[in-house]
Amino acid sequence: MTITPTTTDDDLLRQMRAGRADAFAALYRRHQGPVYRFALLRCGSGDTAADIVQECFLGLLGGRFAFDPSRGALQHFLFGVARLLILKHEAPRRRESPLPEAGAPDAGAFDADDDETEAACEAAGPLARLLADEAAEEVRRALARLAPHYRDAVILYEMHDLSYLEIAAVCQVNIGTVRSRLARGRAALAKHLRAHAGAA
Repeated sequence: MTITPTTTDDDLLRQMRAGRADAFAALYRRHQGPVYRFALLRCGSGDTAADIVQECFLGLLGGRFAFDPSRGALQHFLFGVARLLILKHEAPRRRESPLPEAGAPDAGAFDADDDETEAACEAAGPLARLLADEAAEEVRRALARLAPHYRDAVILYEMHDLSYLEIAAVCQVNIGTVRSRLARGRAALAKHLRAHAGAA
């Protein structure tokens, strides 16, 4: 079977399991970017995000992570695997960090696409690019201040256009929890960004 851009993930997975390296390469090319962007925004480290992506795909290739097509899309499955790997990576730090104060905001939203921002910046002058980069960096910093469970929902909804139902499956929570996390996350992110704008 010839691999084309329209070959489905299910077909590529079947071919990958039959030993076709080009099928694995096609899956990697198709999904590496979104999974990396999710991991990068979620953990804030390019090196850690790259490690997470590598572990996701090696686990998929080696059968460590068993994907069931009847339970949803492969990309959503990979987001879920990346999320669990990041939680595992963060576990030692969570045990050592203090609990947030009662009533402290711990959530937020993200409403930008890195690829679109880059394309817009390429057509702009140096000053416009600098300002766009600074704004994007401030959003990233504000996003990093959110509690991890809010950050997951916000990134998946705002940046990757997942539905509430899809986010619920990735994060293993119910839809009501997704709605709550998004609302609280957006409010907290807006507060962080307003505070930064007032200080500027």
